[in-house]
Amino acid sequence: MTRTILLASTVLAGLASFAQADTLRLLTWGGYAPDDVVAMFEEQTGHTVEVTKSNNEEMIAKLRATGGGGFDLAQPSQDRVMGPQMEFGIYKPMDVSKLNQDLFIPSMLKATMANTTVNGDVYGVPHVWGTSGLVINTAEAGDVVKDYTDLCDPAVAGKVSYRLKRPTLIGFAFAMGEDPFAAYDDEAKYKAIMDKVEAKLIECKPNVKTYWSGGDELMNLVRSGEVTASMAWDTGGWKLNNDNPDITFVAPASGALGWIDTFVLPAKGQADDVAYQWINFVMQPEIAAKITAAAGNFTASAGADEFAEAGLKAQYQASFPQEAIDNIKWYPPVPAGLEAIEGEVLDRVQAAN
Repeated sequence: MTRTILLASTVLAGLASFAQADTLRLLTWGGYAPDDVVAMFEEQTGHTVEVTKSNNEEMIAKLRATGGGGFDLAQPSQDRVMGPQMEFGIYKPMDVSKLNQDLFIPSMLKATMANTTVNGDVYGVPHVWGTSGLVINTAEAGDVVKDYTDLCDPAVAGKVSYRLKRPTLIGFAFAMGEDPFAAYDDEAKYKAIMDKVEAKLIECKPNVKTYWSGGDELMNLVRSGEVTASMAWDTGGWKLNNDNPDITFVAPASGALGWIDTFVLPAKGQADDVAYQWINFVMQPEIAAKITAAAGNFTASAGADEFAEAGLKAQYQASFPQEAIDNIKWYPPVPAGLEAIEGEVLDRVQAAN
């Protein structure tokens, strides 16, 4: 055990000695609270942790059904915080002064706090994250593809794939110099951006080998060499890199598109102090690396990549130098009406000759 964890153990143990042992009822995703991490926390604090595994839809449903009761800490994605709070009031504001903010990657903490602020109160901080961007066979595609719109370059004609889904619309918009997220509160402006993207995707259609719909389908296309450049998730790119070092995930020049699963306090939670202790504990770099090993995704813990398994650490650091992390475009909540605009654009692109 390293000196860092020993020091943290001393602090947590000290806190536990002054407080009655409580149970933390944690509503989370699979892999986010591994057994070894739970055991370390329980041993060092005297608290117990009850883990309920769930997903976004179930989390919101459970908390809505109880008015925010039944759990002390939950982990919905950041785009499931502001809307449900405004509509159902299922969370309570966070006291960020009780968090060791130095443990967080600053750009992620800032973005998540901004995207989960309601009436001036912060309701969420970041935990596990991932992105979509570009997966490229560098031996075949060279260095031509550096941004989403480079998938339309003649050099990769017929060997490109992406989904006809909103991440493609958003990615192309950013690569074309637009900021679709900034237009979320202006439906007319957003439609104008989507019209430009639609024209570009129709122009790009001859370059596309196929529009992929599932991760396994895309992995097979890239492995076989039928596709040399695509839009995909970072973890998929790293898995392919394990098989073929020429294939890798690249953060696009205009920014990878990022999702974050958060920490939030349910409105009727009964162990807030223990929840803050858990957050501070799992955000320690060495503990966060254990969660990465279990979940497969990195966390917002600053420096945790240094403690990751050597191969994954190298892949992560190659794909995400600091400037690429700071340039990630984090998905905010989608306002009503925009999905209909996107759906019509995607239908027209699909139907175009």
